[in-house]
Parts: sequence; structure tokens; C-alpha cells
Amino acid sequence: MYSLLDVADYYLYSGDLEYVQNKWDQWVFGLDYSLSTVDDSGMMNVTSPADWLRFGMGGHNIEANSIFYYTINRGIQLGQALGTKQATLDKWASVAEGVKTAANSKMWNASTGLYHDNETTTLSPQDGNVWAIMANLTDSEEKKQAISSALSTRWTAYGAPAPEADNAVSPFISGFELQAHFLAGNASAAIELMGLQWGFMLDDPRMTNSTFIEGYEANGDLHYAPYNNDPRISHAHGWATGPTSTLMFYVAGIHLLSDAGSTWRISPMLGNLTSVDAGFRTNLGGFSSKVNATSGAITAMEFSAPVGTIGSVSVPGVSGTLTSSNGTTVQLINGEASNVPGGNYTLALSGNGTYGGNGTSTGSTPPVYTGGSAIAVFSSVSTLAATFLALIL
Repeated sequence: MYSLLDVADYYLYSGDLEYVQNKWDQWVFGLDYSLSTVDDSGMMNVTSPADWLRFGMGGHNIEANSIFYYTINRGIQLGQALGTKQATLDKWASVAEGVKTAANSKMWNASTGLYHDNETTTLSPQDGNVWAIMANLTDSEEKKQAISSALSTRWTAYGAPAPEADNAVSPFISGFELQAHFLAGNASAAIELMGLQWGFMLDDPRMTNSTFIEGYEANGDLHYAPYNNDPRISHAHGWATGPTSTLMFYVAGIHLLSDAGSTWRISPMLGNLTSVDAGFRTNLGGFSSKVNATSGAITAMEFSAPVGTIGSVSVPGVSGTLTSSNGTTVQLINGEASNVPGGNYTLALSGNGTYGGNGTSTGSTPPVYTGGSAIAVFSSVSTLAATFLALIL
């Protein structure tokens, strides 16, 4: 399913519909296989142990069903772009709704504020719970907030453990946890975890101090439970670089919503950070976001999106006016603006001093991000890297 999501992400950032069209039969074949695994529970029944080296994969696994739900919905978006028959898309949507209903009925534990791995265990995994938020499998904002809170209580001095991998720390899965905290409106937890876990990887003398490791023990030992021999652990692991995309998409708040950014949303969430400056380009042009804040309150903001695109802005608690370089003005209403034409904008705060906007309240929750994979499309990598280093130093 990750491969299917890669195709969807490629289209999101490239707008290359011809590529998707050429792959569509194979894409649907792959989804049909996953659809065939749905049993009378309404959920996917996993029969393969293969995943990201975690243990105990199988049955009505919450991570697999969350990714399945997410993949179906991304497929519906692709199908709409390609003109796929509505009956097919409706069938997919019905399956997705059944997965969501069944997972929340069978897997949710209100006492722990987490989903179980499956019906046969009380183990509450890191991967399935963060993916439930990312996929919007959760059926309430309260569940997202409960998961964010419960996961943060499990952190050690070295990061976020994955009990489904014998309490190993997996930077791969923890990268998704960063996104989950933002989607739960808990920017401060996401930023704290970046400093805690990725700061450890950059500072510890046993590391390269410039790249990120594949995994290690929750007590900081350089042993990764899925491997029998420690030298096998990668110390320059691309899948461990979650903060790069998280800083771009959530802290700077640049969300592409459709092909190559034809539609977009700017919704920065700085938490306790004082500044962010990030951007990237698609074939439509450049997207950027530059925000300054003091004590969690936005004090200055500039952003840009290509002319000819349209989007929205969300900075809850902020009062002011957005003015583009060509003189277009857009008034923020309760910190929100819609139907904003692409351009280069500067925020002029109102004189009443209602700055707000630290990204930690539930009203600040951004839309579920449709480009979940880390993608190398950044034109401001050096600026983003500087932001990350400032965060953990």
C-alpha cells in the first residue's frame, strides 16, 4: 500500500496525470488485492508478517487497516481526477467507511486512550495509533487528542518507543508520530519530540552526528530489536528523516491539496518556536512560508503561492489583513481566509493586539495532510535544516 501512496504523492507534487493514467490499471490491481482481504468484520485481515520489521503483525491489525483506509481515500481522489466510474468510487468509499466503523468499534480502548493492535491483544502500538490519526480513521477530535496525550506519556529520555517492536525506538514510525501530534492540535508535543529524539541522534558520540539512525533501544542502547547483529543497523537512514517534511508541511504549514498545488492551504503551527522559513517548488511555481512568533503568538507572516492557484489561510486567533504584492487584500475572519488567489502575501496585524496562533489548540488542527510521505521537492532545504538544528541545539 505504501507503493500505491507513493503514486498518489507523486501526482500531488507533480500534477503528472499522464503518469497516473499509465499506472492506473496496476494501481487498481494492487488496491483490489487489498480489498479482497476484507472479511465479515468489515476490516482487512492481514495474513503476512511483513511490514517495517515490527513483531506480531497479523489479523485485523490497526496499523494495516489505518493505512488501508488512507489508501482507499487517496485512490478515490486519483479516480476522480481520472474520471473513474462513480460506481467504483462509491464501492471503495463504502469499504472505507466499514473499516473506520469496525476499527473504532472493535479496537478503541477508552481507558488507555489508544487503539489495540488487534482484538487478540491489549498491546497498544505506536504505529497503528499514529496512523489512525494520520489516516483520519479516528471518529472524533477527542480520540486524536487522547492518542497524542497517551503516546507522549510513554517517551523515554531517548525518544518514543514502539512496543510492537519490543520497545525499540523507530525514527521511521516516530516521524509519523510527529505528524500525528500536529494533526491532534498538539504542536508543542511534536516539537518536544523532535528535540528529544532527533537531538539525541545528532548529539550522541556513538552516532555520526550528521545523519539519523534506523533504530535503537528505548534506553539508548545501540541495539535494534528486529536485528540479531547490531552492525546491520543503518546510521544514515533516509526513513529516519521525518522532521524535514514535518517542519515544511506542519510548522511552516504549506499543504498542497491538489495536483502540483492548484489548491493549497497555509496553516503554520509554530508551538514554542520563534521562527520558520521554508519553501519548495512544483511545476506551477514556488510555495513558501515565513513566520515569526513571540511567546507562541504570531508577530509577522509572509507566504507565497503561484499565480493562478487558489487556497486558504488558517492562523486561529490572529486578526489582520493579508496584502499581496499586486495590491490584493484579504481580511482574516476569526483567523481564517478562503478563496485566496495565488501571490506573494504579507500579514498586517490588526491594532487590537489579538495575535494568537501558536498551533496548540484544537481549533488549530490542520486538514489531514494528503502528502504523507517525505518527498525531496524542497528548494529551501538549507533554511529548513537550520530551523531543525536551532530546534535541537
